[in-house]
Amino acid sequence: MLIKYDDFPIQQTTESLAYVASSDRNAYGRYWFNGYSPDGEFYFGAAFGIYPNREVMDCALSIVHKGGQQHSFFASRRCPRDRSELRVGPFTLSIVEPMRTLRITLDDNTTGITADLTFRARSPAHEEPTDLQRRGNRVVMNTKRYTQFGTWEGFIQAGGRRQDMDPKVVLGTRDRSWGWRQVGEAEGGAPPQKARQVFWLWAPLHWDDHCSHYGLFENADGSRWKEFADIIPAHPTNSGFDVVDDSGIEAAAAGQHRLQFEPGSRFVSHAEIDLLRGKETMTISLEPLLRFHMLGIGYFHPDWSHGTWHGEEAIHSESWKVADLDRQEPRHQHIQQVVRARCGDRVGVGVLEQAIQGPHERYGLTGATTPPK
Repeated sequence: MLIKYDDFPIQQTTESLAYVASSDRNAYGRYWFNGYSPDGEFYFGAAFGIYPNREVMDCALSIVHKGGQQHSFFASRRCPRDRSELRVGPFTLSIVEPMRTLRITLDDNTTGITADLTFRARSPAHEEPTDLQRRGNRVVMNTKRYTQFGTWEGFIQAGGRRQDMDPKVVLGTRDRSWGWRQVGEAEGGAPPQKARQVFWLWAPLHWDDHCSHYGLFENADGSRWKEFADIIPAHPTNSGFDVVDDSGIEAAAAGQHRLQFEPGSRFVSHAEIDLLRGKETMTISLEPLLRFHMLGIGYFHPDWSHGTWHGEEAIHSESWKVADLDRQEPRHQHIQQVVRARCGDRVGVGVLEQAIQGPHERYGLTGATTPPK
């Protein structure tokens, strides 16, 4: 079987690009986006995933306003043979100009949620270290990801409210990842010998003339199996910078973090993170302004998790008031918060993502979602 991309000299195996090199059931390719107002008035997230060996293609879009509800759109279909067809029902992802301009359109549909959004890069694409994680003898995650900072224009209509996006104001981040990791319906076989433990912090931040990037995974004892930090040059959108030129990116080191938590939860209420630049320590304080639950774009969703089969084509919507969610429910532990960032006299904005489940000795966390004492 051939697809139109086979006309380009980009094959990595002797097979057509229609076939994934790995036979792993969980092989995937994925796009993820966020956008927000610097004052924390609103935040939106979007995702688009392709799981060829599961024969699933899916997507999601979700928006939350301060003090209000989070509205989510989900859609799924059988993955087409030609995976360059990035459409699921009324949702279309267009690569207008690779790594520079991407567009999301969500046409009229029965959920009442519609959108027309254009992302334009203000930074080069930045490659992160590979995620490699084993559980017992099995590799359960082996993924590559790049991240990019940018601006948004367009609108989202949800819950009877239209939110317009001014590209001079609305900032965001996107990533593109591929490889394999556990998605979709649970597999059979022997159960895990250890309870689930995740400690993930991620802080992509916009500043006037640069962007900073900080992320890490820690084990229960505080040791790290992934960490990175970088200072990334920022450019005016629509300017002629080279989107794959990483020569101006300064590699730093992910230093310590100091977290405070909301009473009765593991949600961070204030944070400090350290970026180490040689002998210099950049301490950045993060003040949360608005909380978004990643459940709204499929992460840990009990029904609409990534790669789940819903038939030949299906759409779905949900809404909830963020303040009413159970703060100790496991599926609610993966969140992003719009944050105001401060480093000395400088003020920036971005997000702090956290997924904290299971024990973590330094913060006195025990059990699956028990709040710190």
